Amino acid sequence: MSNTETDPAEVHCAPAACPRDEAGRPLVEVLTSRAVPLGGPRAMTVRRTLPQRNRSLIGAWCFADHYGPDDVSVTGGMDVAPHPHTGLQTVSWLFDGEIEHRDSAGVHAHVRPGEVNLMTGGHGICHSEVSTPDTTVLHGAQLWVALPDAARDAPRDFQHYAPDPVDLDGGSARVFLGTLAGASSPVSTFTPLIGAELRVDPGARLRLTVADDFEHGLLVDRGVLQWETTAVARGELGYRGAGPGELTVTNPTDRPARALLLGGPPFGEQIVMWWNFVGRSHEEIVAYRAAWQQQGERFGAVAGYRGPRPRLPAPPLPNGRLKPRGNPPPR
Repeated sequence: MSNTETDPAEVHCAPAACPRDEAGRPLVEVLTSRAVPLGGPRAMTVRRTLPQRNRSLIGAWCFADHYGPDDVSVTGGMDVAPHPHTGLQTVSWLFDGEIEHRDSAGVHAHVRPGEVNLMTGGHGICHSEVSTPDTTVLHGAQLWVALPDAARDAPRDFQHYAPDPVDLDGGSARVFLGTLAGASSPVSTFTPLIGAELRVDPGARLRLTVADDFEHGLLVDRGVLQWETTAVARGELGYRGAGPGELTVTNPTDRPARALLLGGPPFGEQIVMWWNFVGRSHEEIVAYRAAWQQQGERFGAVAGYRGPRPRLPAPPLPNGRLKPRGNPPPR
């Protein structure tokens, strides 16, 4: 998915210390979202929790949009014209609906509920995303993973995987990246990651063994979940730093709850994000934008897209250099 903001903020992402209690144990920090219109005549709106001022990275996860459930007859659904990416992998996960994907690697695929699509756009790729005519409700998440310096020039690639649900005491999990609860995804990434959909039964408590060198985020999609002693409501992203090897999530309500668990070891590199590009400097972002505007070979072209405009133009660069905007000290 594209960041279709017409005046995107430049973000300098760097690892930051996590909040901890007096005993040195990591606390759960709650990040609220901001509403971002995706454009179009009726402007489907997403809830963006990463990046933001309070936290820009969770492991290598650097971007999280959460949307729906949206009545497509009201919002107009999704129609994002071909747009570019560099230095990242996109991870698409749906709860309801269907999205048609086309990219400049020649891939034509569909995103469906319970199936992950991961696209690598290291050196450069472009793609389009359109909700299908049979979709009546659109509901899901679009996530980005920053590529480490050694892999950020990786060639175009696309992977698809449909994980089976794993029964847990008190719920279930679908592990689409990494390993959790005895299940492992075959989808390859350039840094260790965990990505899983968790379902928690009414009144139940999940105790999950996790890597103690991972930091974790919990994006709540349905209901309210209590992570350790902190409540995380729908649309919020809970964050906990690396440390304990167990994660405890409780559903205090009488209705099922659902969330996405995201994690990885703290990303030890600084990145600059602007629009749909991940780079390392102002000069790189300027060069990526120029290459896209000039329709050069770096990004290629998407075949078969028939939307109202052939491609998304890049927004104007801000006046002056792209300046760092890091995380504040832990609260």
